[in-house]
Amino acid sequence: MFKIGQLAKLADVTPDTVRYYEKQGMMDHNVRTEGGYRLYSVQDLQRLRFIRYAKQLGFTLETIAELLSIRVDPEHHTCQESKSIVDARLAEVEDKLTELTRMRASLKRLSDACCGSAHTSNYCSILEALEQGASEDKSKKPV
Repeated sequence: MFKIGQLAKLADVTPDTVRYYEKQGMMDHNVRTEGGYRLYSVQDLQRLRFIRYAKQLGFTLETIAELLSIRVDPEHHTCQESKSIVDARLAEVEDKLTELTRMRASLKRLSDACCGSAHTSNYCSILEALEQGASEDKSKKPV
């Protein structure tokens, strides 16, 4: 059994994070010492690591709670449920990658268009292009 500090250290989170997950109903602390300290099991550690890894993958706490409920009660759930949750997150990531790829290309064009010399920025191709882009963007949206 682990005290909260030990558990947090093993899962590479803070004790406050553990307490937060408890408040969210994602972690339990059923056992306490005579002194009132929370005690956690190896299963609790695994659950905390599960939550942490899912957070690293960008799942929301709500989605992680869904995944945990599937994990805790597998007899009443299907793999299809887990897969649809993961596929939805994958689609979000792919959309973000597309957006980031476009952003990277635009920034590269801006950088390549600039001479980068030490002259004053009275005429700076980057600032001009940003100004032009802002004007074009503004004309697309009604005021």
